[in-house]
Amino acid sequence: MSPTYTAGSLVAARGREWVVLPESAPDMLVLRPLGGSEDDIAAVFPTFEEVRPAEFAAPSPADLGDQRAAGLLRTALRIGFRSGAGPFRSLASIAVEPRAYQLVPLLMALRQRTVRLLISDDVGIGKTVEAGLIAKELLAQGEATRLAVLCSPALAEQWQGELREKFGIDAELVLASTVSRLERGLELGQSLFDKHPFTIISTDFIKSTRHREDFVRHCPDLVIVDEAHTCVAADDPAQGSASSASSQLRYELLRKVSADADRHLLLLTATPHSGKESAFRNLLGLVRPGLATLDLESPAGRAKLAEHFVARKRADVRTYLTKEDGLTDDSLAERTAFPSDRWTKDEPYKLTPAYRALLDDAIAYARDRVEAAGEQGKREARIAWWSVIALLRSMVSSPAAAAQTLKTRSESAAARTAQEADVLGAPVAADSADNDRLEGMDVAPGAAESEDAGARLLELAQRAARLVGPAEDAKLKALTRHLKGLIAEGYRPIVFCRYIPTAEYLAEQLDGKLGKKTKIAAVTGTLSPQQRLERIEQLAAEAAEEGDPAVRRVLIATDCLSEGVNLQHHFDAVVHYDLAWNPTRHDQREGRVDRYGQKRDQVRVITMYGEDNGIDGKVLEVLFKKHRQIKKDLGISVSVPDETASGVTDAVVEWLLLHGRQGSQESLFDLDGHQESFERIEREWSSAAEREKTSRSKYAQRAIHPEEVAREVAAVRAALGGAEEVREFALEALSDLDALVRTATHSGRDDSGDFTAQVGGTPAGLRDALAATLGNRLVEEDRPIPFRTTPAIGRGEAALVRTDPAIGAVASYVLDSALDANTPGPRPARRCGVVTTDAVTVRTTLLLVRYRFHLTLPSRTGERQLVAEDARLLAYEGLPQRARWLDDDAAAALLGARATANTHEQRARNQITRDLEGLPDLTAHLTEYGTRLAAELDASHRRVRKANEEIVRGLKVVPQEPADVLGVYVYLPPAASTVPGAEA
Repeated sequence: MSPTYTAGSLVAARGREWVVLPESAPDMLVLRPLGGSEDDIAAVFPTFEEVRPAEFAAPSPADLGDQRAAGLLRTALRIGFRSGAGPFRSLASIAVEPRAYQLVPLLMALRQRTVRLLISDDVGIGKTVEAGLIAKELLAQGEATRLAVLCSPALAEQWQGELREKFGIDAELVLASTVSRLERGLELGQSLFDKHPFTIISTDFIKSTRHREDFVRHCPDLVIVDEAHTCVAADDPAQGSASSASSQLRYELLRKVSADADRHLLLLTATPHSGKESAFRNLLGLVRPGLATLDLESPAGRAKLAEHFVARKRADVRTYLTKEDGLTDDSLAERTAFPSDRWTKDEPYKLTPAYRALLDDAIAYARDRVEAAGEQGKREARIAWWSVIALLRSMVSSPAAAAQTLKTRSESAAARTAQEADVLGAPVAADSADNDRLEGMDVAPGAAESEDAGARLLELAQRAARLVGPAEDAKLKALTRHLKGLIAEGYRPIVFCRYIPTAEYLAEQLDGKLGKKTKIAAVTGTLSPQQRLERIEQLAAEAAEEGDPAVRRVLIATDCLSEGVNLQHHFDAVVHYDLAWNPTRHDQREGRVDRYGQKRDQVRVITMYGEDNGIDGKVLEVLFKKHRQIKKDLGISVSVPDETASGVTDAVVEWLLLHGRQGSQESLFDLDGHQESFERIEREWSSAAEREKTSRSKYAQRAIHPEEVAREVAAVRAALGGAEEVREFALEALSDLDALVRTATHSGRDDSGDFTAQVGGTPAGLRDALAATLGNRLVEEDRPIPFRTTPAIGRGEAALVRTDPAIGAVASYVLDSALDANTPGPRPARRCGVVTTDAVTVRTTLLLVRYRFHLTLPSRTGERQLVAEDARLLAYEGLPQRARWLDDDAAAALLGARATANTHEQRARNQITRDLEGLPDLTAHLTEYGTRLAAELDASHRRVRKANEEIVRGLKVVPQEPADVLGVYVYLPPAASTVPGAEA
């Protein structure tokens, strides 16, 4: 009869050692290779294959390493952990090292039986990572089994990449363009939301009645909603636009999703209300119905909200876990490298005489058209109004956009009523922060009101086409000058335009004008979201492959890239070529590069405007300067209410039609008939700003105290290691493995801690592993591989964090070669060592011990049985039979001990043999230490989930005996290495 193996025990099968997992049965063992990952799990049938109990082999005294052997082996072991024993099951298996402040939403989530959170951290802080952490943790614990992310279709591929690359969640895209293919693979009666456990879904696609009901019936138990503010509307009857109607459809969808009280729901938005109290209340009602009616003026109401709501600005987290946060010292302080500020400048340009004449004639045409339409009826008047706005916006954008607009029929011309004309025409003027029609918004609008543009419009179009190029297009000429200046200072700019023809025109005109070493690409709405990302990556790769630091890249883009897409790794400056008609759109553009991970401390921003075109100067004066003043006064950016922006731009156009460009120097605030409306706009905007500031202060995150975060961060770092440990490990290991390593300070560049490594001389096994993560070409051609201390890395670079695949490849090779004494070539780490050092005064031994724990983790779906690992350093003075044990800090300090004298080889073997032979005498202490460690882990799990008694009730952490002694290292005082018999 086959023996019965308990979870966590060691067995030998198929020529290697395995750990028995809880899913095993007497007739089938589910096994994970010792030191392996979840991907290596296998099933073995004892009836058909030989399986026998195994013990981890003791180190060999013949295989001695140097003074660094213990530290290298310990770090390699910890980097390889993918199943840590602490309360955060997922942190060991993700490919991102979260900032301490990003753990706050996770801690809030783990205190709730059903997770309901509104995460409203500022742009660029990392809401995607915070949501990904929660999702990965809930899935790892069995609290959730399926996941759906609802987002804009333009962001779907980015969400897919983030979940796959950082969190190991392979999600299927459910978009209008993919659903037919997905449905063809379904069985009869099967929902695609059942077949695919992890999905990323276009909110606009799924909100329709046909798809909504199927999704609600088969909705996963965990849902993340990105840009959640677009899914609610204010309770305002004046909000009758197509945008608010679309928001209402999304709101109905989310109300049905949130109605299941057992469903986990994460709502993400950087703008939870933008001053609209009713919209904010509606959003809170999706989190928990009771939150919508809470008295948020009372301390009790705010405390209840704080359990579900987190909203922080960059200033709140730029430095974290310091004495200012109430901690006793700064030992765990974390400083996040957000760009310190934006360098902004408004750059004017003046029209050439030919362009000025064209614009004057276009304004004259527009005036005549509006006057004529006004006599024909309300419908005709509204069609003419939107056609005129399209004409004027395109005219000041570029000759290419103007020519296209003048020859194209206005979309509003198909309207049957004045109201329908407003619905069809409004997007022409809308640059709203909440606009849900980003897709297609960069198409040049039409100005013609029939299929036949008419002789007057065609003549204007022909004149516009003749103005292309820097000779007659002063705006293009000015842009070229600004880009050359940015490039000369080492910047990599993005140029944002309003229309596709303008972006394509700029890419064509700038080609070859910015220097031979500048690469240029255009990204517009003509490309699918996936193609946009691919073109950006291609541009970055082309610049990187040149291998010349002088190579620069310039991206020309429309607003299809102004939301959601993260570009901070590739670009560090923004040029607003076309002035948006809402300052919030500029904030969104700039937010693509001004965010966490940006290498530049200061992002450059240039806003171009025509000082004599009659439009830009007034929009800048009224909207942008007010927006900037609010941000300066309050320290926060407040979204401009849509009604405010449209009211201002309507007034600008009316004034232009009445007075032409010649009256453009007069202030809008001095205009007859507009003074009262502008004063009202001023009051509304200031009121919204004050409400935003008040809410930020009133609802500041207070549910999780920094002390609680610090305690968990310290535990995670103790189990998994920190950034400096990883850097030292990578430097030493690569050098020992015969890589050519150059540090930044050696090359005279900086003291950032970065270094490069050429791995052509390293063992073949390591080269193969690195090629799989960094690219064959980089390794085969023996190019320098940059290792960066910042997570902001580019293609072909490695981040010095434990979860980076390249670091994992190095750690795996170091660990495997240490365990296999027959590995050919250099072996940086060994399982034994003897060091003579003045760091000790008596004979001291350091043990590297691996503990395995059998965890019983209750969840809403039942108990989960897991096997987890932890690595610990234990040290004692004297011989094993009379060991005097040191505390954990003293044991860890031995890793820094350096040899101060040579140790004779034979004497070293004699010394290590004594400890190896005495290992049985240490068993009782190792067992007792494991029991104590299990109790600490148990307390940690209970502490993190302290508000959830139901989940905590059945928790168990049981150590699996015996512990594995991976390494034994003896430290001798100088006298002991020279005086015979001096053993203690």
